[in-house]
Amino acid sequence: MKLKCFAAALAVASATLSTAHAQSIAPGAPGYKQGWSPANKQGFGTSTTHESNVWFTLGGSGLTDVYFPRIDTPSIRDLQFVVSDGRTFAERESEATRYHVELAAPHSLVYRQINTANNKRYRLTKTYSTDPERAVLLVDVTFESLDGHPYQLYALLNPAPGNDQMHTHGETFHHALVASNGNVASAFTADPPFTRTSNGYLGVSDGWQDLSSHHHMEWTYVVADQGNVVQTGQTTLDGVTRKHLTIAIGFGSTTTQAASQAQDALRTGFDRIAQAYAYGWRRYLASLKPTPASAHDQKELYETSLMVLAAVEDKTYKGAFVASPTMPWAFGDGLDNPSDAYHLVWSRDLYQIASALLAAGDRGAAERALAYLFDHQQKPDGSFPQNSLVDGTPIWGGLQMDEVAFPILLAWQLGRFDGATYTGHVKKAADFIIGHGPVSQAERWENQGGYSPATIAAEIAGLICAADIARRNGDEASARTYESTADTWKGKIETWTTTQTGPFSKSPYYLRLTKDGQGNSGTTYNIGDSGPDGVDQRAVVDPSFLELVRLGIKAADDPIILNTLPVVDTQLGTTTPTGTFWHRYNFDGYGEKRDGSEWNIGFPAGSQATIGRLWPIFAGERGEYDLLAKNPDSARARLKAMAATANDGLLIPEQVWDLNPPSGQPDFLPGHPTTSATPLAWSHAQFVRLAWSIDHGYPLEQPAIVACRYAHQCK
Repeated sequence: MKLKCFAAALAVASATLSTAHAQSIAPGAPGYKQGWSPANKQGFGTSTTHESNVWFTLGGSGLTDVYFPRIDTPSIRDLQFVVSDGRTFAERESEATRYHVELAAPHSLVYRQINTANNKRYRLTKTYSTDPERAVLLVDVTFESLDGHPYQLYALLNPAPGNDQMHTHGETFHHALVASNGNVASAFTADPPFTRTSNGYLGVSDGWQDLSSHHHMEWTYVVADQGNVVQTGQTTLDGVTRKHLTIAIGFGSTTTQAASQAQDALRTGFDRIAQAYAYGWRRYLASLKPTPASAHDQKELYETSLMVLAAVEDKTYKGAFVASPTMPWAFGDGLDNPSDAYHLVWSRDLYQIASALLAAGDRGAAERALAYLFDHQQKPDGSFPQNSLVDGTPIWGGLQMDEVAFPILLAWQLGRFDGATYTGHVKKAADFIIGHGPVSQAERWENQGGYSPATIAAEIAGLICAADIARRNGDEASARTYESTADTWKGKIETWTTTQTGPFSKSPYYLRLTKDGQGNSGTTYNIGDSGPDGVDQRAVVDPSFLELVRLGIKAADDPIILNTLPVVDTQLGTTTPTGTFWHRYNFDGYGEKRDGSEWNIGFPAGSQATIGRLWPIFAGERGEYDLLAKNPDSARARLKAMAATANDGLLIPEQVWDLNPPSGQPDFLPGHPTTSATPLAWSHAQFVRLAWSIDHGYPLEQPAIVACRYAHQCK
């Protein structure tokens, strides 16, 4: 089949390519290796239909990671445009333009990017939509000369079918550039068609090497096999007499299928497809509750947050919502290869997403999330994977006890009290918690194990919810066991996780965790993520202790809670121009380097080469605490602060800059997004849930049965 395609492509290329002879095979295999594109996305979209299993992301200047056939499988690295006068210069939009990103259609994830040349020679406007009926991404392109001179516009695509950048086969097939790896294929074409095409290897024979050297296309390689392939198409646009075209990137299991999909979409036309795409999102939003009053001033961000949460669900494996459509700091080839990390399913993040969508009125999504969790509950012990591919395949293999408890909480919130849910899933998870005990191999930040107040809060809440479900199913013995264990752990949590001998207060305060369950001991540990080694556990605090209040184990005015708040605020809190946010814990290294460049897993312990920045989710969690502390005005201020962290594409990041951003970086402003994972689904979920909690006057995720038992707040 490949030889047949090659022969056909060579014949067509020989007949149609002008001014330069078509060369057959590109030199320089396999080309240079590179990481995935940076994580700070400016746009993210997919259709609401299952027929179109394509997800796109936008970086600062252009299209970045595109996922197909699943949201855990990136298959395109990026699409870049190059502008040339054909004689004296050629420049890439990523380096030669300033950009603006905006939502192009109300109540939908149609994004538009406007790139204007720094020298004011031209403007490039790109609008993105996926085809609701096909696995195709369309890009509507308008190229305008601003000085009246004609220019040449080239499109350069870096395909990576099947989450693999180094084993792509690329070739010219009629008017399309097709790429494949295994059973994943793409087709890159345009209307009007490209006038000249080439397949090359990154850094050696790709289109940029050609254009930067010659200022026009000299190379027209028909095939580039088994490498990091870049495909180049010369467009018909000159910015003066010819200003508009549509690019299609089609996908399929074969190149023939991908090319057919792309051509069908081009025949349908961008306007019709974009209208259908936008209509799908408007219909989805209309199916939910109206925007809560608390988010009236942030209605567009609120709607975008809901669409982002809905969009991170896979379309093959329903209920599989991933943490983020990104590879943070482009570490996809450093942490794991092929890339995974954030575009995996995590029980913790899935719980956050499901509880937010449930609050907003999408009960179906929450039910699908719970069904997914239960379908992939581990046998025979009843635990849950630390993370997994969307098909349920466990990846990292760790055990985090809050991730075992959260599915029980979600089942209780959904009122899933039936016998099959209890005996088949809830009981197994609760029994696992009892058998394992409160200590966790890793707490919510993944890199340390021990006795964590946040993890133990989830375990206690999970056991009390499990007891209620057990009792509803006539299992009184298990109900009593769950309750008595939860009561015991609740009584010991202060011994396990607070200190009276630490450096921050003479009164007891909660720690991030203890390694030994002895809060007054000076046990030391390695912080991780390039943080220091040998740190006294009494000198590390974390805002996550408020899980104890938000989940109903402690009252908002509990003396140790009240004493820990100023400790955490002093140690970790920072007031920025957009609001007050918190670091995760003392000495956190999970962030960019000091100069703003990307984080790297390879930095040695103690180097403190990287610095963890501020997390918007903590503003949301503090807002939920504020509601329980009878301070709704403060909660509303937290919601406003979270909203202010969103970028131009209305995406909320994982982290924002503190008051000491890297120098010499004018775009790195305190309280604004870092280059961390954006959008982070957890951030959007926390924003949505806080908005609804403000309207109701209490945190909606708090299990009433837990708060009534321990915090004496009975509704």
